[in-house]
Amino acid sequence: MITVGLIAVPPMQLMSLAAITVLQTANSLADRPPYRVELLSEAGGLVETSAGFGVDTRPLGDVHFDTLLVSAFAGTAVPASLAAAVGNLASDARRVGSFCTGAFVLAAAGLLDGRRATTHWRHLPMLERAYPGIRLLRDRLYVSDGKFWTAAGMTAGIDMMLAFVEADLGEGTAQAVAERMVMERRRLGGGMQVSDLLTLQPKTDRIETVLAFAKKNLKAPLTVAQLAGVAHLSPRQFSRAFNAATGQSPAKVIERLRVEAGYAMIIASRHSLDTIAAETGFADRERMRRAFVRVHGRPPQDLRRTSRELAAA
Repeated sequence: MITVGLIAVPPMQLMSLAAITVLQTANSLADRPPYRVELLSEAGGLVETSAGFGVDTRPLGDVHFDTLLVSAFAGTAVPASLAAAVGNLASDARRVGSFCTGAFVLAAAGLLDGRRATTHWRHLPMLERAYPGIRLLRDRLYVSDGKFWTAAGMTAGIDMMLAFVEADLGEGTAQAVAERMVMERRRLGGGMQVSDLLTLQPKTDRIETVLAFAKKNLKAPLTVAQLAGVAHLSPRQFSRAFNAATGQSPAKVIERLRVEAGYAMIIASRHSLDTIAAETGFADRERMRRAFVRVHGRPPQDLRRTSRELAAA
């Protein structure tokens, strides 16, 4: 059994508990639960959450866990006693991770010095100023460097926990957990923290359905006629409705979705750029290059080179 200790740092953000649901779901799918999770805190007892209620914890003490996690919390100040305790526990753990501002605890313990890491985009500048020895990756949902993992804020913790399940129990189990949790898709660590989709904000279920269909079928041509069929509209009606709902043309939005998917694959996989172009629906590598330059101002070759340099470092 894989023992997991979640250190609750007050006031603890509830999304840290939501991420643990991934492990609970993996347990529910197995005849013999593979995970045992315990809530910990420096002193034990009730720990206040950001929602105003408390959660019961056991004191850190002299305990050993296979996987040690640090919760997100409101604020960034870390007591020296907590940093020292986490540093001691982490030395014996096989895997150590943090959610959002939990990275400040790992940093205060000296565990991230010289390592790649991330946190919520709002806190990246502060973490960089406080701990300049960390190699911060700004556009990552989660980052692993050796046994140390850090996740960006909020739902990115769920993505990191799915990566844990895949590493522990296999890709099939991770996929089954994601399906049981009614997740639209699994996001790789290389995904961007702020998605272009957030700026679209379509106001109709019909356009939402089209966007969901497009995200799942980026490899297909995705012509206006095809998307109009999904929306049960004529191509002309669909183009007008789509522009009214998103402020952009269907072609523009599909290109940005493909660039976003390609970005994640470039960062997190070793596939060739030709393969990535094909998997994300670009007709060829050159068209993907032009799209990346339009969206990011730099070609995918540059993004891959930067990613590999960071990995080598």
